[in-house]
Amino acid sequence: MSELRFDGLTVRYGATTAVDDVSLTVPEGQIVGLVGESGSGKSTLARAAVGLAPIESGRILLDGQPVPTTGRRRPLQMVFQDPYSSLDPRMSIGESVAEAMPRGASRTERRAEVERLLELVHLDPTRAAARPSELSGGQRQRVALARALAGRPQVVIADEITSALDVSIQGAVLNLVRELQSELGLSMLFISHNLAVVRYVATHVAVMRHGRIVEEGPTAQVLAAPDHDYTRELLAAVPGTNSRSPR
Repeated sequence: MSELRFDGLTVRYGATTAVDDVSLTVPEGQIVGLVGESGSGKSTLARAAVGLAPIESGRILLDGQPVPTTGRRRPLQMVFQDPYSSLDPRMSIGESVAEAMPRGASRTERRAEVERLLELVHLDPTRAAARPSELSGGQRQRVALARALAGRPQVVIADEITSALDVSIQGAVLNLVRELQSELGLSMLFISHNLAVVRYVATHVAVMRHGRIVEEGPTAQVLAAPDHDYTRELLAAVPGTNSRSPR
């Protein structure tokens, strides 16, 4: 895995500045949580990283070098909020995972790798022939994670990957993210509007508001003693926390 760094990144859509001079580092082998309300710019930042949003200025670096924009292999892989829309309904889940693999492997090797990846995300490999419509939302999100890992990325970007899931299965997916980070040493930018979710999976947290990072640092430190009023507002909205966090 690798270090991902946003260096003074600005993204504009016409007169609207969605991301405003953001600098943020995802250290190698760690999960950084990016949190903020809808419209704060966090998903735009993620989309810019994988070439889906226009960059007005600034740089995106992978181990100090610009992220490659050409070639079939993508060093950054993104897992989207809605697992159903991110999978081709006409393809089996095994075909979807295999499609993301680098070229060169034999059919037998690709089949074995699909089985390994499905097991890695706790899905029965015998379900490889199933279509996305035959799976639950949580299972589809596991397939989306397997597909992202199939590309052998240097960094994974997870954009609100539990927000479309039932509360009863969100925890299982979050546990899987933690497990994958521990086993594979994943570098991950984990985006969420929910501070409780970020607190559970991330070693570091960055708080985004109106396109800017307003606070960042080790998760335990930021959430125990937030410096910014907006961070305190987000923390107060988490059930079971003290709304009068220390200043």
